[in-house]
Order: sequence, then C-alpha cells, then structure tokens
Amino acid sequence: MIYALFDAISDTSFPGARLMTYITFRSVLALLLSLFIALVAGRKIIERLQLMQVGEVIRELGLEGQTAKKGTPTMGGIIIIISLVIPCLLVGDLTNIYMILMLISTIWLGVLGFADDYLKFKHHDKEGMKGKFKIIGQVGLGLIVGLTCYLSPDITQRQVVAAGQSDWMEMVGPDTAVISVDDIDIEQPDVKSTQTTIPFVKNNNFDYASLTSWMGPYAQTAGWILFIIVTIFVVAATSNGANLTDGVDGLCAGTSAIICVALAVMAYLGGNVIYSTYLNIMYIPGSSELVVFMAAFIGALVGFLWYNAFPAQVFMGDTGSLTIGGIIAVFAILIHKELLIPLLCAIFFIEDISVMLQVSYFKYTKKKYGEGRRIFKMTPLHHHYQREAVPGAAVLLNKPVRAMHEAKIVTRFWIIGIFLAILTFVTLKIR
Repeated sequence: MIYALFDAISDTSFPGARLMTYITFRSVLALLLSLFIALVAGRKIIERLQLMQVGEVIRELGLEGQTAKKGTPTMGGIIIIISLVIPCLLVGDLTNIYMILMLISTIWLGVLGFADDYLKFKHHDKEGMKGKFKIIGQVGLGLIVGLTCYLSPDITQRQVVAAGQSDWMEMVGPDTAVISVDDIDIEQPDVKSTQTTIPFVKNNNFDYASLTSWMGPYAQTAGWILFIIVTIFVVAATSNGANLTDGVDGLCAGTSAIICVALAVMAYLGGNVIYSTYLNIMYIPGSSELVVFMAAFIGALVGFLWYNAFPAQVFMGDTGSLTIGGIIAVFAILIHKELLIPLLCAIFFIEDISVMLQVSYFKYTKKKYGEGRRIFKMTPLHHHYQREAVPGAAVLLNKPVRAMHEAKIVTRFWIIGIFLAILTFVTLKIR
C-alpha cells in the first residue's frame, strides 16, 4: 500500500519519494515494522488467549519442567502471521509474483495450523487434526507453488555473464578477478528452467531435466514434473520438521530466525545482477522482493521470541510451526536453493528422522523380541536430552544420564544452527 503510493510519486520532486525503490530500505523498514507489531500486538494477543483459556494441553511424559507449562497460552503463531503479513502489505510490491506466492503460503499454512490447534483446544487433547489432512494441505501448497513456477511467465532465470571474465581469470586467478559493472552483459534472455543450486559443484547448478533426458522431446516437461514432486516433498518435510522442533521454549523460533537470515542473504545476492555475476551464482530476476518478505519474517520471529523465550509466556502451536516450516521451504524453492535445505535446516530433519527411527526400531524389536525397544530416551530428539536416564531401560542411547535444562538445550541447538548456516555458504564456495 505504502509502496504503491510512493511508486506513484517516485518521478516527482516529493522528498524521499525514491526511497521505496531501494530493496535495502524497504527490507529494514519491514523488519522494524514486524518487530514493533510483534512486541506491541503480542502482549494483547497473549492476554486475549489467556482470557479465552486457550492453554496448552500437557501430558505427563517425565520431562524436566514439563508440568510448569500447563495452561500456557498456545496458538501464538497468530502473532507471527499478523506481524509478517501487515508489513508485507504495507511496504511490499503486491504485484510481484514472488511476494504473492509467499503471502499465499503464509495464509494457507496458517489456516491449516490454526485448524489443528482449534481442534486440540475444542476436544482438550493433543491429537488435533488427523495427520493425513495435514499432509493433504501441505501437498496442496506444494502443487500450487510447483505449478506456478512452471506456468508463470514472471518466474524465470537469467544466465548473466561478465564479458571477458574467463580470459581475465586465466591471467590473474579466480580469487583476484575484478568485474566492473561495465563488464557485465545483462542483456541476456530470461528463460524458464528447471535448474537449481547444489553444493560442491563448479557451476553450482543442477537441472532436473537432466534426469529425464532419456525421454527425448518430453524431457523438459518431465523435468518440471520431477521439480513439482520435489517441491511437494520439501514443503511437507520442512513444515513437519519445524512442527516437531517446536517442543521447548524458543527452540523453533530461534532456529528458524537463524535459517531465515541465511536465506535472506542468498535471496539478496541472487536477486542482484552484479553480486550474482561476481559470485557466479544463479540470477533470478524479480526475486529481490523476497528479501523484503524475509526481513519482515525475521522481525516477526524475533518479536515472538521475546515472549516465547524461557520461561515461555506463549507457545506458537501448529499455527506457527507448520507456517514457519512451510515458509522456509517455499522461500528456498523460489530462490532455487531447495537442495541446500537438508544442510541448512538439518536440525528440522534430524528431529524428523529421530522420530521415524524411533518408531521403526520400536516396531521391529516388538515383532522380533515381543518387546518394543527404543533408540532414544524420547523423541523428537530435543526431548532425549530433557529426560532422565532410566537404569536398565531398553534404550540404545541412554545418555546423558541427567536431564539437561531446556534453556541449555535450546542454546546449543541455536549454536549448531549458526554453524550449519555458515557451512551452507561454505559449500557454495568450495567447488
């Protein structure tokens, strides 16, 4: 709204009229707005949830500090969604396809998560929505994103090259090459492509269509179908991973904020023709608008963390966790970094895998020995560290013996998240 107003007067002599044309200015403004909204509106929303008695349902699982959380308001993901959407509507370019897709993803998964939280509150249990309905919702979003990437003429890539860059790099070496703005040939055609970024490869690109080249004239179409399948999987896996990570105060919000900072940097570099050429990474026309969205998202997460840090005054619930994971997944897909998610979001996937391993091993040992055994003391993984070891229990990994305080668990997971983000950037440099 504000962006549209300033865009209309950008050619006039009105003071500051051109400020809104700068991505960096709008991104900082979006971050500050979302942080302010989260801090101010967050308090009001928490009070409202308390009046409505929308408290967390606690099951006795033998975890340290668990009973103290009983009655803490949940559905706090509403704070994140409101704090994110309002700044995007105010300072975002609502004609940009990338911004439109991110807002649709936010509302879509927000409604899905809210429905799950509402059913838990209504029936006073932890079951909520059946898992198959969550998967259907996530698959539906994956289809929308994948098909839009395939069909929309506004979602393209451009292979920008620097004139004479290879000759210059042969003379002085790749680490000392200097590319000026005049050297860059930006008059390259925008193309629809199934290429994406992968680590440890010289040109950092992988084409899904290369896996279907044996299909001849149908190879490109089959490549897009494969891309859509990957999109669905990434959205579902990341959304569920974030959902499982939301188990202790501040863990999901803090870890996600770290991931989002890394993605924002990638989006800024990939959306800038100069930086993308200099760093030899994929240039995506129009994607710089995603930086504004991600800045607002980071502000919303940090603002929510103000109330969610130990001891939490509010929990995000599925309203927040499903939305957070889905946003991260869709954002990574739009900047063609979805194959970096297993490393960047490794905490989410380790939480996912820990649950799958625990369930599979329990079923296997129960069938083989007549008694179910476990790998971890409890899953998702962060609960393993929260629980006291039981001597003689049928658990493969029964250490640490003593339960760790959840604040220490969260801090250590944050540190791991920071290193994972750094390592993700390193893999793009080591080629």
